[in-house]
Amino acid sequence: MNVERPSCRSQPALPEQYLRASAAELHARATERKAQLGSDLCILGHHYQNDEVVALADFAGDSLKLSQIAAQEKARFIVFCGVHFMAESADILSSPDQAVILPNLRAGCQMADMADAKAVAAAMDELAALAGDARIVPITYVNSSAAVKALTGRAGGACCTSGNARNVFEWALASESAGGAAADKVLCIPDQHLGRNTAAAMDYEGDACCLYDPAQPDGGLTADEVARARFILWKGHCYVHQVFTPADVEAVRREHPNIRVIVHPECPREVVRLADAAGSTEQIIRAVAEAPEGSRWAIGTESNLVHRLAKRQANQSIRVLSDRPALCQTMHLIDLPHVVWVLDNLAAGTVVNRVTVEPAQAADARIALDRMIAIRRVTEVTKSDPAGEGQ
Repeated sequence: MNVERPSCRSQPALPEQYLRASAAELHARATERKAQLGSDLCILGHHYQNDEVVALADFAGDSLKLSQIAAQEKARFIVFCGVHFMAESADILSSPDQAVILPNLRAGCQMADMADAKAVAAAMDELAALAGDARIVPITYVNSSAAVKALTGRAGGACCTSGNARNVFEWALASESAGGAAADKVLCIPDQHLGRNTAAAMDYEGDACCLYDPAQPDGGLTADEVARARFILWKGHCYVHQVFTPADVEAVRREHPNIRVIVHPECPREVVRLADAAGSTEQIIRAVAEAPEGSRWAIGTESNLVHRLAKRQANQSIRVLSDRPALCQTMHLIDLPHVVWVLDNLAAGTVVNRVTVEPAQAADARIALDRMIAIRRVTEVTKSDPAGEGQ
């Protein structure tokens, strides 16, 4: 099997045949290639992908769920229909003899790019100087590069998802005797809104949170501000979830008085405060699936997911919270032409667009991911078996 390795984020132009083909032709060709490659192939589709791509996926889910599936799968080729940091996580968690492939290398994540490893390393040094003897532990959202995850692992921190952020934050603040990291303060990277909303759910608001701006000396913070803070929030955000505003919540409630509003915790605090609930993509899907027939929902997250939910739960009324587009444009760089191009190359014996993480960096990043997974397992046992006697 040949492996072509273009430079990171450099995507070769597709041959015209893929751009001219109709969606029906491309789908038929992809189906043929899937049958040809058989158990050697596993296609993963993120919830934010369009329906044409999700229809080809063997598994659909959020970024961590798909990366964990990649780790469990025995397929030689894992085609990850997501964005770059997701493919990196899949490579970190999968075995060396598996190839993780991103159909379009230009599919990145603007939020992940808001925290590069050099800036994070500089922030840790600056904050350590400002904080004196206080112990600062980094908690890094999985929506981050492998390099930042590796820094987190080396610094004694852990990764988190939007669904388990509170569990991980609580672990960071817990004493060593309780199995925690004994942090005096938590550095939340790279999404300020996930950090602020999670801290608020733990009753930390106001001065308990301060914002670190990597474009400013010392993050724009003083020693007094850092001393008062329990959570230091990196100035990053998801542009998709900034679409939603308090005015959207108020407008939808005026139009539909009995509607329930559920939003992603990447939304601004003002939006989450007005919503009925906030949760990860998987938690939103579960909440809607478990709701009674006739329920009405306004959902503040990526539009593709919401529209797919509306089709799946036809006995409920489901709409996007805002009338403005809430689309992840980089996710849309993964499309049928690129997926079919990848599959054609695999069928011809060539691996294109393989995403790899350097082994030493992957080992450190895996520490942060494994800590998160261990925290989640402990929490699940505690919730289901308060006496701690679960198997």
